[in-house]
Amino acid sequence: MTRGKRTDTEFRVVDFSGLMVNAAREHGAKLIIRGLRDTTDYNYEMQMVGMNAQMAPDLQTVFLPSSPPVRHISATLVRQIAEMGGDIAAFVPPIVLKALQSR
Repeated sequence: MTRGKRTDTEFRVVDFSGLMVNAAREHGAKLIIRGLRDTTDYNYEMQMVGMNAQMAPDLQTVFLPSSPPVRHISATLVRQIAEMGGDIAAFVPPIVLKALQSR
């Protein structure tokens, strides 16, 4: 049995503005992980994958489905609830809640 060459793998979550493919290149990424909640997300993400493949054929995209308990949560709805003074504690991690409350 032959063993393949070991490669070190590093995962990072980065904040960026502009094109995702440019941010991926800037950080040396070879793989992009995208979350999916439902078929609406899937359809949108498939369009994005097609466009990204034209701009950066060396990048691969992997879809990660969300777990059922959080599948219904969307950033848009959370923002709307927060803007109207609603309690969003059940929908965001504590660190996000704290950051939003400090605004």
